[in-house]
Amino acid sequence: MRVPSSPAILPFWVPAAPAPGMCLHLLLLLALCWVGPIGGTRTYSLQGRWKIRSGNGSLELPGTTPGCVHSALVRQGLIQDPYYRFNDLNYRWISLDNWTYSKKFKIPFDICKWQKVKLIFEGVDTVAEILLNKVTIGKTDNMFNRYSFDITSVVRNVNYIELRFQSAVLYAAQQSKAHTRYQVPPNCPPLEQKGECHVNFIRKEQCSFSWDWGPSFPTQGIWKDVRIEAYNICHLTYFTFSPVYDNSAQEWNLEIESSFDVVSSKPVGGRVTVAIPKLQTQKTYSIELQPEKRIVKLLVKINKVYFRTVELVEEPIEGSPGLSFYFKINGFPIFLKGSNWIPADSFQDRVTSDLLRLLLQSVVDANMNTLRVWGGGIYEQDEFYEICDELGIMIWQDFMFACALYPTDKSFLNSVRAEAAYQIRRLKSHPSIIIWSGNNENEAALMKNWFDICPSDLQTYINDYVILYVKNIREIVLAGDKTRPFITSSPTNGVESITEGWLSANPYDTHFGDIHFYDYVSDCWNWEVFPKARFVSEYGYQSWPSFSTLEKVSSKEDWSYTSKFSLHRQHHPNGTDEMLHQAGLHFKLPQSTDPLRTFKDTIYLTQVMQAQCVKTETEFYLRSRSEIVDGEGHTWGALYWQLNDIWQAPSWASLEYGGKWKMLHYFAQHFFAPLLPVGFENHDVFCVYGVSDLRSDHRVTLTVRVHTWSSLELLCSHVTGYFVIKAGEAILLYNEPVTELLRRCRSCTRQSCVVSFYLSTDNGLLSPTNYHFLSSLKEAVGLQKAQITATISQQNDTFAFDLETSAVAPFVWLDVGSIPGRFSDNGFLMTEKTRTILFYPWKPTSKKELEHSFHVTSLTDIY
Repeated sequence: MRVPSSPAILPFWVPAAPAPGMCLHLLLLLALCWVGPIGGTRTYSLQGRWKIRSGNGSLELPGTTPGCVHSALVRQGLIQDPYYRFNDLNYRWISLDNWTYSKKFKIPFDICKWQKVKLIFEGVDTVAEILLNKVTIGKTDNMFNRYSFDITSVVRNVNYIELRFQSAVLYAAQQSKAHTRYQVPPNCPPLEQKGECHVNFIRKEQCSFSWDWGPSFPTQGIWKDVRIEAYNICHLTYFTFSPVYDNSAQEWNLEIESSFDVVSSKPVGGRVTVAIPKLQTQKTYSIELQPEKRIVKLLVKINKVYFRTVELVEEPIEGSPGLSFYFKINGFPIFLKGSNWIPADSFQDRVTSDLLRLLLQSVVDANMNTLRVWGGGIYEQDEFYEICDELGIMIWQDFMFACALYPTDKSFLNSVRAEAAYQIRRLKSHPSIIIWSGNNENEAALMKNWFDICPSDLQTYINDYVILYVKNIREIVLAGDKTRPFITSSPTNGVESITEGWLSANPYDTHFGDIHFYDYVSDCWNWEVFPKARFVSEYGYQSWPSFSTLEKVSSKEDWSYTSKFSLHRQHHPNGTDEMLHQAGLHFKLPQSTDPLRTFKDTIYLTQVMQAQCVKTETEFYLRSRSEIVDGEGHTWGALYWQLNDIWQAPSWASLEYGGKWKMLHYFAQHFFAPLLPVGFENHDVFCVYGVSDLRSDHRVTLTVRVHTWSSLELLCSHVTGYFVIKAGEAILLYNEPVTELLRRCRSCTRQSCVVSFYLSTDNGLLSPTNYHFLSSLKEAVGLQKAQITATISQQNDTFAFDLETSAVAPFVWLDVGSIPGRFSDNGFLMTEKTRTILFYPWKPTSKKELEHSFHVTSLTDIY
């Protein structure tokens, strides 16, 4: 028997300079061959057409697997797009019904010639009883598990299969009600989320019951592959592999674990050959397999190749209490910069390969090197991790527990243990994954008492926490994968949390571990409000998606930020008020008398606010990596919340539903650049840090320029001498009192001028041009309404937009509506009369189509 090679097996992997999102990718083909008395395997897929019927039988329709009931109803024209207007409420009945999937099928080979026949489900969503030929063969209750049922005694040549689903909503409620000893909070989500209750009692995508950025669509269906496998004598059920470094021999070994199902009643002898052709490595082993399920472990020495290594460094820091929290990849400290990933759609059958590649390519294009797969969604499909392996995107992988406490009864723990073991086996061969994390925010939820737990009951919930994440999940991770670190939660104090009994009194301590930080009231332009922490794995601000994105799921009466639709889509309490408050601190709010114009201008301004806020906060974390100030600092990670959207609504995302870039994503392309100048004020002194994520030291000069709002003519410029920025370091390059800077530049005032600056190296490498506002934009003096024109021309597969402006223009936003693609830059400060921007279409388009859809906005257009 020959097993097909597994994708993306153990490449030599490290982010390569100068682009931190890139990697050197060497794919090893690994073949596992068995020579012995074996009768082969036959496989028959059950994907494709099924029948679906409602609980009372009144509705029957064709369906497709992989898929879900909602998608089948849409495909048959029985419901609208579930995302249209208020359909998440209108279609709640779908999730409350108990649907049945059925299929009649004929097996295209003689079933009598096979000793064992199994029915394999790679993913069932979620609670179902499975019947084959009217015989119950098993049940499912975990969306994240793989199920295998022995159907040898039941299967025929012609068969009838049924999956009788139970509503996930009703099941969760029943499980909660049956847990009579004590409550396991939270019971229900906030009212603003229009969601369902008790999601913590079902092993299903937690955000499918609603979240503060997403709708409630608790789906039912067969969401992954389903097939029949028939075999004789012996069958390889899975094999996994891990690189293990032998320190004494100073060489790599490949640890291979193979699981066999031995059908024979007698021991089965044979030979296993492990071949890696690209490394000219081949080794043969003689083994004997005893009856029933057997696991065989092999160790293969590997020469002439290095594997990706990960080390989470938690050690004392000079001048600071606490411990560090940073990652070494292949021995090099790496600043993790990126975002947090949520499910790309409420309906996973709509998440295509093309969509995954589009979203993940946008990660790389914005100079990110890391995504955190957040614990309230799903363990992503194989292709997600394969693309991340290919593109060099590092993955922080949560287990799927979020913002809740969970039961620890025997059946729940057994289900979780099977889930964890399966997901580790499935995912651990992906070098992109660098850490496992037990949950999202549950340590903080418990120790900061989010759920108003009575102090006398706290120990009960602490015990449950330790049982679930330490004695079960952690134990399984340590047994199944020795190549990556594991932390129990995010945020956590890491080693300090362990010392305190796995839960810290203050999980947000800036001297340990990672933190999550949100503050929508304080002025986001004031860097002093941000925590100088070791690692910041969540932070962010909301904005509205573009009008072209909202337009697809709304009608004319919805186009106001105070409409019923807008209020319905805002799932974060006081979210719109917080956006307008933050925007109003530095910008004039839209003043048009036209409601539609006001809505579009408000969308634009929230994106300006979000981009500027996250820029300021991220740059603070980037420049804090190499210093300790008042005992705090040594920040080595910044993952903003969140990368992508699950539907069309206000959220923290930088990519809208479908992949369109918000202004924040264009800003991220700059602030995550491998070489960056960061400017800020400290007690009226203008300072510039140089931040490098390059892999070698560089000599740089800093150019500081001052512009006046009232003229396109450069006012003054200053070039420093050479500085050396070491690899991965942030250093102070420049400081000057603002009063002296303004006096030197023809008596500028804070209100009339703006500062821009950039870095140059010996070899001509330039950083992005950054800028610093000396006053709020609503106080700017001399700003004129800019008349910006664009001449569009085609250059092979891209289009050039030659811009010309009549005045200095802040936050210039180029938009081509629903034409898919991205610009080379956007949301920029235009201080020169002309500039050329490229547009990269994601689908074929034309100059005529772009000219028809093109619209440009700058800040003064909304006044």
